[in-house]
Amino acid sequence: MEPNTTTEKSAKPRIVSLIPSATEIVAKLNYGDCLVGRSHECDYPMTVRGLPIGDLPVCTEPKFDPVGTSAQIHGRVSELLASALSVYRVKTEVLAELRPTHIITQAQCEVCAVSLSDVEKAVAELTSMDIQVVSLQPECLADVWDDMTRVAAALSESKKDQQSAAAIISGLKKRLQPVEMPVDISVEIIEPRPKVACIEWTEPLMAAGNWVPELVDWAGGTDCLGKAGRHSAWISWEDLQAADPDVIIVMPCGYDLAQARQAAKEISAQAAWQQLRAVENGRVYLTDGNQYFNRPGPRLVESGEILAEIIWGEKANGDRQFVGWEVF
Repeated sequence: MEPNTTTEKSAKPRIVSLIPSATEIVAKLNYGDCLVGRSHECDYPMTVRGLPIGDLPVCTEPKFDPVGTSAQIHGRVSELLASALSVYRVKTEVLAELRPTHIITQAQCEVCAVSLSDVEKAVAELTSMDIQVVSLQPECLADVWDDMTRVAAALSESKKDQQSAAAIISGLKKRLQPVEMPVDISVEIIEPRPKVACIEWTEPLMAAGNWVPELVDWAGGTDCLGKAGRHSAWISWEDLQAADPDVIIVMPCGYDLAQARQAAKEISAQAAWQQLRAVENGRVYLTDGNQYFNRPGPRLVESGEILAEIIWGEKANGDRQFVGWEVF
């Protein structure tokens, strides 16, 4: 008797990821070939299912114009939220065609991606489908590892698959264990540790929170504005001046290096900017926040390594290229 190939195929999950970090998690856990749909922002890894990720159907879209200055984008998003409207739209008609078994979304930030409530409403319309919704809500590094474990458990009940996922997650965590740097740049002899300010938005100013302060600590600095495990917070210019950091790292949410450079140019016109210690000493850096720091997934490990490169001026990982950041 021939094997029941229909049953075997139906057991393979059909995954729609509605947030870039989830797409990276799915790929890292070796389920990239099961992705059938993505959000409008998912762009990494470059290929899934052996094809460019851009070939996957897009299942979301923003309800605002994402092009403009930091202040303009902030104003558009704030207007939508003030009107009790969602910032993004779920394309229910696309989901109906894709017939996913799993949808991975988030409940951490309604500005970053479609909200859990939006996804639940969309799924409710697809009454003929049995869809499992996995919602991620990371606030610190430990939550990111837990989310990866939950995703793995949702996608397969196989003991072998669970063990494989555990090994992958363990490998990532080990890369963020304390590292031994050369004596002349060892964290132990940097007293006091440099004060670091991580700017997640430039107009108005926002200090990066959640997992970023943890990464700063691992990299040998002291985050002087953000709080580990807490949402990123709006700050004033007076707050930034009072902190007077030794190092400023600009990592606007959703911005690549070119956009971060433009945002930094805009705030550098402020008179208070020129008076900051980091500016006077030439220790202001730009990062690709969109690809690294803003995505609570596997590449947070590389984000920590970027911070180490910035703070120490040396590689924390000899295999990594100096990419994802530059001096302002």
